[in-house]
Amino acid sequence: MADILILIPARMASTRLPGKPLAEIAGLPMIVHVLRRAQAAEVGPVVVATDSTEIAAAVDRSGGRAVLTRADHQSGSDRIFEALGKVDPGGGAKIVVNVQGDLPTLKPADIAASIAPLADATVDIATLAAEITKASERSNPNVVKVVGTPVGAARLRALYFTRATAPAGDGPLYHHIGLYAYRRAALERFVKLPPSSLERREKLEQLRALEAGMRIDVAIIDTVPLGVDTPEDLETARAMLEDGRQTTEDG
Repeated sequence: MADILILIPARMASTRLPGKPLAEIAGLPMIVHVLRRAQAAEVGPVVVATDSTEIAAAVDRSGGRAVLTRADHQSGSDRIFEALGKVDPGGGAKIVVNVQGDLPTLKPADIAASIAPLADATVDIATLAAEITKASERSNPNVVKVVGTPVGAARLRALYFTRATAPAGDGPLYHHIGLYAYRRAALERFVKLPPSSLERREKLEQLRALEAGMRIDVAIIDTVPLGVDTPEDLETARAMLEDGRQTTEDG
C-alpha cells in the first residue's frame, strides 16, 4: 500500500506526564512500542514526527525513522502536516494515518481497520470507536462519545462528537478513539481551517471538520486501547506489557 503513510506525533511536553514518549515500558521507550505496533500493521511506512532530538534519537536507535518538526504546533494534526511535507514532498501518499504516540497497547489490526472507511470516496476522514461497556464511562466527560448513524456493518457516519452522555434513549454508546486516517487533501484542508465554535466549546478538534461539512466515518472495533496520560496509566501499561498480555501480534 504505497499510497498510505503512518505518522506518529510525539512531543516531550505533557502537563500530567512530562517526557512520556520516553517513559520506559518493558525495557523500551513508549514511543518505540507504538512505532512497532504501527509497523506491524503493515499498511505503509511509519515515521515519528517530533520536536525532540531525544525522541528522534530513541526512534533511530530502534531502527525506525523520525523527522524533526517545529515545537510550536498546537495539535498533533498540525505536526503531522508539517512532517508530511518533509517526508513526502512529492505527494505520493494519498492517505495519512495519525497514530497517537501514547497508545502502547494499540492493536496493529485496529490501525488497518481505521483505513477501511476510506474505500468510500465520499469519506474525508476515518476514525475508530468501541462500544461502551462500563456504566461509569457513559457519563464521564473524559470519555468522548461519537454519535453516528449506521452505514454498514461495524461502521457509522459521524454526526457529532461530545463529552456529554449521548445519544439519549436505549441503545449503545460509543467511546471515540483518537486515531485518524485522512485523505491527504482532507488533512491539508483541515489544518488550514480556523478553530470552530463547537470545537472550542467541547474542546474536540474533530468537530472543526464536521462543522466545515467534511465527512467522518467511524469503524467500530472491539476494545479501547489504553491511552497513557497519567502516572497511573503508565503503571497499567507496564503491567500489561511486562507480563506479556499485549504483544505486537495482538489483533
